[in-house]
Amino acid sequence: MASNSPERIAAMDAQTQSHGKYDALIDRCQAMPPVCTAVAHPCDAHSLQGAIDAAAAGIIRPILIGPEGKIRRVARDSRIDLATHTIVNAEHSHAAAAIAVELVRTGEAAALMKGSLHTDELMAEVVCRATGIRTGRRVSHVFIMDVPTYPKLLFITDAAVNIAPTLDDKVDIVTNAIDLAQALGVELPRVAILSAVETVTAKIPSTIEAAALCKMAERGQIKGGRLDGPLAFDNAISRQAALTKGIVSPVAGDADILLVPDMEAGNMLAKELTFLANAEAGGIVLGARVPVILTSRADSVRARLASCAVAAIYSHVRNAEYDLDRDAAD
Repeated sequence: MASNSPERIAAMDAQTQSHGKYDALIDRCQAMPPVCTAVAHPCDAHSLQGAIDAAAAGIIRPILIGPEGKIRRVARDSRIDLATHTIVNAEHSHAAAAIAVELVRTGEAAALMKGSLHTDELMAEVVCRATGIRTGRRVSHVFIMDVPTYPKLLFITDAAVNIAPTLDDKVDIVTNAIDLAQALGVELPRVAILSAVETVTAKIPSTIEAAALCKMAERGQIKGGRLDGPLAFDNAISRQAALTKGIVSPVAGDADILLVPDMEAGNMLAKELTFLANAEAGGIVLGARVPVILTSRADSVRARLASCAVAAIYSHVRNAEYDLDRDAAD
């Protein structure tokens, strides 16, 4: 490719595009009260700064849970002002996770946020049958991606929680993602069920599951979205690729949600978009009583704020729906 070719110029332009889709989410939170968020073990500079940045942006009202001395030491070393923020002392990360979940159970917090503890440690408390905040739906992770070369937000699920989901698991996973997309303003989300090929074959089990999910949607077992699959990744996000292969679909080339076959595929896809396509990747866990904000040390400030914004918007929408249902019942 020549150094000044149109293709190279377009590629360079794509790398420098702003992530306006995230900015719109963050701006939307300015019209909402901050969501009280239990932050479990924010004991490194990245996790503590992420929570405080989101508070400064008016998105969340954090309750910082962990060894108080360690939190204050991190704040001092990183020049983070904690003067107006609540700290709940917890001896270690496991205790911090348990207290954070208990604050949700008692209604004192409307969201959870992962600090510097391992994801598995927090999620073990979330799904604990005796003291957790499970619902009747399986928990799953959704990446909400701002890809500069794609015209809208792209939701990828599940790339962080369910390793090898079954067909029944995928029903909950896709339903969680549809609910989230609708909360963020996508009235009828288009769901592309990904595989390696576009045809159903017994040699690739994910194609059979894709076909089954589509039939379940036709029969009303999955509501709120428009499903199609199996679709290869190129056909899901490129109209030209779908036309070239003769695929006629209301989803192909215009997907909102990408349902991946397993966690390995989803994790690689999200990271490829992040590191090769200049995408930003915010993410939350759904299916529990409240959204769980998962951030990474590799996340940019904007991505951390976007994860908090998505959780805040989802929480407000769900609470509003609950109030409407309760009023209707009365």
